[in-house]
Amino acid sequence: MDFFISNAYAQQAAPQGSLIDLWPLVVIFIAFYFLLIRPQQKKQKAHTEMVGALQVGDEVMTAGGILGRITAVSDHYAVVQISDNTEIKIQKASVSQVVPKGTFEEA
Repeated sequence: MDFFISNAYAQQAAPQGSLIDLWPLVVIFIAFYFLLIRPQQKKQKAHTEMVGALQVGDEVMTAGGILGRITAVSDHYAVVQISDNTEIKIQKASVSQVVPKGTFEEA
């Protein structure tokens, strides 16, 4: 019967706790840090600095695509004029970018 089915023999066990076994995980972590985590932290830091520097007269675009001029700023909120006699109160964190001066009047 050995002709149809070959015998299976156990392999010798690999040494446990080898540091060589962990190098792929270390490489993956380093790649994730430089490709995903670090750029996201830089982007978040730049956004926080931009939001902290908002002042009256800046022309901004919100995350929802609303373009307007800031007329008042408080700790967490900004009042944005989007047209004549129309102002809205938004969270400062929802400002996605400060646009160049004159953009609001051209639109």
